[in-house]
Amino acid sequence: MLQRNPDADWWRQAVIYQIYPRSFADANNDGLGDLKGVTSRVDYLASLGVDAVWLSPFYPSALKDGGYDVADYRNVDPRLGTMDDFDEMLEALSEVNIKVMVDIVPNHCSDDHPWFQKALKAGKGSKEREKFIFRDGLGPDKSEPPTDWQCAFGGSAWSPSGFNDGQFYYHMFDSSQPDWNWDNTEVRDDFLYTLKFWADRGVAGFRIDVAHALVKDMSEPLPDWEELKEKTRLKLTNGYSHLVHPYMDRDEVQDVYRDWRKLFNQYEPPLFAVAECWVAPDRKPLYASSEGLGQAFSFDMMLCNFDAGEFRTCIKKSIEDCEKAGSSNTWVLSNHDEIRHVTRYALPNVANANYTEFDDAFNAYKRSQFLEPPLDLEQGLKRARAATLMMLGLPGSTYIYQGEELGLPEVIEIPGSERQDPHFHRTKGHCPGRDGCRVPLPWSASPEANFGFSSDTFTARPTNGNSNANGHMRLTGPKAHLPQPDWMSKFSVESEELEPESSLNFYRRALKMRKQLLPNVEQLDWVEHSATGAVNEIGNGVGLQDGILHFRRPGGWEIILNANAQACHVNLPKGKIVISSSQDACKEVVGEALGGGVLVPGETTIWLKAN
Repeated sequence: MLQRNPDADWWRQAVIYQIYPRSFADANNDGLGDLKGVTSRVDYLASLGVDAVWLSPFYPSALKDGGYDVADYRNVDPRLGTMDDFDEMLEALSEVNIKVMVDIVPNHCSDDHPWFQKALKAGKGSKEREKFIFRDGLGPDKSEPPTDWQCAFGGSAWSPSGFNDGQFYYHMFDSSQPDWNWDNTEVRDDFLYTLKFWADRGVAGFRIDVAHALVKDMSEPLPDWEELKEKTRLKLTNGYSHLVHPYMDRDEVQDVYRDWRKLFNQYEPPLFAVAECWVAPDRKPLYASSEGLGQAFSFDMMLCNFDAGEFRTCIKKSIEDCEKAGSSNTWVLSNHDEIRHVTRYALPNVANANYTEFDDAFNAYKRSQFLEPPLDLEQGLKRARAATLMMLGLPGSTYIYQGEELGLPEVIEIPGSERQDPHFHRTKGHCPGRDGCRVPLPWSASPEANFGFSSDTFTARPTNGNSNANGHMRLTGPKAHLPQPDWMSKFSVESEELEPESSLNFYRRALKMRKQLLPNVEQLDWVEHSATGAVNEIGNGVGLQDGILHFRRPGGWEIILNANAQACHVNLPKGKIVISSSQDACKEVVGEALGGGVLVPGETTIWLKAN
């Protein structure tokens, strides 16, 4: 087992890089990313300055939902490598002080999972079926689903067993993903064994998929679909913690996580976990409790428009929630499920009072192929850099999704015949799905070898003249598993390495600055800019004036976002701007506190170190 870092709180202000393994790097040239591909790019990850990587599922899977249909929780998909490859990757990352988190998918498994296959064959009333959620169908011949509920990907949430026994199984997502029955002791024990299996190999923590929905109560009578939708809407709203839902955010799920915490605390330092939990804000502290998982994703910032007021409201509420839980904040702008934030910020603002509004708006943009209205990618990238630098100045941990450091926009040019997301297929294209943020990364500017995605440039030795000018191996082979448009060339690592002001080099500078200079103290004070521009410390008061968001961190650090389209004069203490999200910001000493000012470009964030 790897030697663990003795710092038990390493995760509280870590920068964690999410790797979607199938699209990160392909070392065996088959068009699909793999674990050796991750190992080949360890130096790249170290150069970014991240503290940990989070691996999306790499387990055996039929890939009916991008790997989140798991057939074996304690193995590696043969297409992605072996357990020896995993250990090699873990060791290589450990050598550069990068920790590893793995994704755990406890709500559902693959219909290829041995336990589910046994359950189907064992028949009605069997012990095997008790591990899942089977119910008799309705109607005289039991051929109708038990309820009219819809699954998250469209269509019925119930599928027939296929054994002509009148039974259906429940799946919150695709029919290939049957839900576990968490009332079953064997299920609970097996997941504890899985967590211990990976912990003993040396992982530092876990990301928990659909953490809010494990425990269910399917007792009769069950509400119909319209009633359930309304109950779900209320359950996601503050003040409805008393409302009992069949599967959303039930109190009993915390019993599961308390058991997990007992296991986590057996390790030194204790393991850490972060919950993907779509719950009302006043319920999130339960998942982030030190008696449970320890941290919970806050997706509120990801849902924000590029608006100083929205950012400030989100930050304030997130900090309050974490103080209740005794946890640290999580800040996220992109991930494997959502439209990349460069593209989000290149489009007009959307209604975002809840996730459904947000998702519906961007699905409409996707269906128009981003033509109605057209993208302004130059503005999108400028805003994305500003939002990122603002986020990196906040207390708490930051999660970065692979490719965002390159400024990658969403890929929309994927033919329906090549799309993989079940959401696209089950809705007949009404929901275009998540494939656009999962397209393989471009490592080289040349389209050969899938823009370097499928070339082992860090490990191969050129032979027979089969190399480029830099001595990199150029391999031929299958196309990448999702198509890469030609425009990806200018976003390649190879291209951006050569450009000092590229998005990649901006991320490197920002992460280095964060690590070297920002304090470990998780404290933030808002600064108000009045009509005259004076700077006033106001604690929890409003920190906005004309689109300016300004907060202060211990040690004399000032973080200022100008979210206005135009440049604005901002009065600041005497000091030096050490990093800016745009190339045209002042980098010299600015005026005296309460007297001088600096012209902050529009849609720009600056960090100032006061004298």
